[in-house]
Amino acid sequence: MSGAKRGGGLLVAGTTSDAGKSVITAGICRWLSRQGVKVAPFKAQNMSLNSFVTREGAEIGRAQAMQAQAARVEPTALMNPVLLKPGSDRSSQVVLLGKPVGEMSARGFFGGSGGSSPGKALHGGRQEQLLGIVTDCLEQLRGTYDAVICEGAGSPAEINLRRTDIVNMGIARAARFPVVVVGDIDRGGVFASFFGTTALLSPEDQSLIAGYMVNKFRGDVSLLEPGMEMLRGLTGRATYGVLPFRHGLGIDEEDGLRVSLRGAVRESVVAPPVGEDVLRVAVCAVPLMSNFTDVDALAAEPGVVVRFVDRAEELADADLVVVPGTRGTVKALAWLRERGLADALARRAAEGRPVLGICGGFQVLGDHIEDEVESRAGSVDGLGLLPVRVRFAPEKTLARPVGSALGEAVTGYEIHHGVAQVLGGEPFLDGCRVGSVWGTHWHGSLESDGFRRAFLREVAAAAGRRFVPAPDTSFEALREQQLDLLGDLIEEHADTDALLRLIEAGAPSGLPFLPPGAP
Repeated sequence: MSGAKRGGGLLVAGTTSDAGKSVITAGICRWLSRQGVKVAPFKAQNMSLNSFVTREGAEIGRAQAMQAQAARVEPTALMNPVLLKPGSDRSSQVVLLGKPVGEMSARGFFGGSGGSSPGKALHGGRQEQLLGIVTDCLEQLRGTYDAVICEGAGSPAEINLRRTDIVNMGIARAARFPVVVVGDIDRGGVFASFFGTTALLSPEDQSLIAGYMVNKFRGDVSLLEPGMEMLRGLTGRATYGVLPFRHGLGIDEEDGLRVSLRGAVRESVVAPPVGEDVLRVAVCAVPLMSNFTDVDALAAEPGVVVRFVDRAEELADADLVVVPGTRGTVKALAWLRERGLADALARRAAEGRPVLGICGGFQVLGDHIEDEVESRAGSVDGLGLLPVRVRFAPEKTLARPVGSALGEAVTGYEIHHGVAQVLGGEPFLDGCRVGSVWGTHWHGSLESDGFRRAFLREVAAAAGRRFVPAPDTSFEALREQQLDLLGDLIEEHADTDALLRLIEAGAPSGLPFLPPGAP
């Protein structure tokens, strides 16, 4: 893309959630980076419990952090200015420019009543102010990068939300960016979805819908070509690529456990275990589970089998149980007790069988919790497996700590309101260890290869397994391979010349209007 205009861009929208917007955005970023283009990802508003801390201490969605890695640039708060972190079915914490500003109900956020106020920046004319904030962030990126690849959310044809939209056609209209709509053909109905998505938009919005991209196609592309020609005849818009179905192409997305379970790292490792035994890891699928991507690094190891569980009997054959992060520590604690998992964890600890708690999972393993912030439950007894007292503070800890444990260097990131007072045990990162029970607030620590191998050796010894960590597994290298595969998909199966023209020059002029348009 030598000669590309500075500050060009593209919005990748979808016919549905999980159509593939995140991975295609990452793939386009990696492909452009290979062409020598200085490119940045952008998602105006994200709803996710999987988040990341940037070097400047800002919290953004993990998908945008991975897209930044695909673009080979450092992630910043500008790339995801609004992050919504669900705390229940009806309310979310609002993170604005990387910092939490309050809790709000969905009705309150989108302009109705209800929910607590998330700060002065959102008072009165909330969506208009948010649109101003996100467009300013986008303009700052456009002033720094040659191209900005934006990811939409859900569908641009959610007509009930169009008036308050700041992430799909709202941002495309503000930036005059062309839009490519992605459809998941594996779900069926992709042609109807493309046509219907376009036909439910206003004439002004439709003028920016440049065309479509088919995702997850299985079979002979020639069988699809008549349909694409008919679609072009009906809409006047081209199909910019047919991407084949590939296992193991997920990145750290936001839509939930189902997405993570088919993540690339878990599916890509086919090497047999180095030692005589495998190591079985059970992850408690606690409510409002957050940053469960922590266990991807365990699953990257040959011979480590990771599964998510919600019943006590499923812990019986586990060599390691992980209690992961959660946006509802007290709710997770109650859930563990209701399902008998709390008693099973206590039995494991008494028997010297390994348990690891991360962030909220670390907090529930402690003796006591004082929470007037997240659940407002007040004083709550923890599981009592670690000598730790936790007090929830109004200010959120956002940090990128560096340290060592088990004789190895470790890096991580912290995202929590709970402040832990460690009253005993052996030091373990910022937390502690008692016997075979470990706890820490540090997310991402298992991505440090030497530390992960040392930890797994300890687990194998405690579990009596003849498991040996592979000496050469590099989690960072696996990530890079994954992102290169996404770049290959775009390079090999998309009309890259046409995509470049869109990024440089915008949507083609004279695109026809499809009735009925927005109501």
